[in-house]
Amino acid sequence: MPLTQVHTQPDPYAPFLLSQAIALGNLVFVSGQAAIGDDGAIVGKGDFDVQAEQAFQNLDRVLKAAGTDLRHVAKVTIFLTSMAHFPKIVELRRKWFSAPYPADTIVEVSGLYSPEAMIEIEAIATLPGAQA
Repeated sequence: MPLTQVHTQPDPYAPFLLSQAIALGNLVFVSGQAAIGDDGAIVGKGDFDVQAEQAFQNLDRVLKAAGTDLRHVAKVTIFLTSMAHFPKIVELRRKWFSAPYPADTIVEVSGLYSPEAMIEIEAIATLPGAQA
């Protein structure tokens, strides 16, 4: 099966030599989505709520670019620099996902790709109508 690169325009991930997502068969593997704006800079420096909202918006955007959406997310992994933000994640899962909610792993890490980044979300989703 061929790998198909998924990206948005503009693609703030291009300078890092990675794909925002890869479609393979009926699955889409989404790279970690952080609070990156179209200009490649962190949005909401020091403000977890702003960063988390931007990360979920970026996840939604790349899924749509792949031909799917948040309803088709099977698994997410959410990296936080502090578990103190866990209640906000529950709130955002309620806002952005619906039942059946995706499988989820939440991990506290000492740092992300930038010292200013506070959250990163990666996902696996299905492509509606694609054959396995």
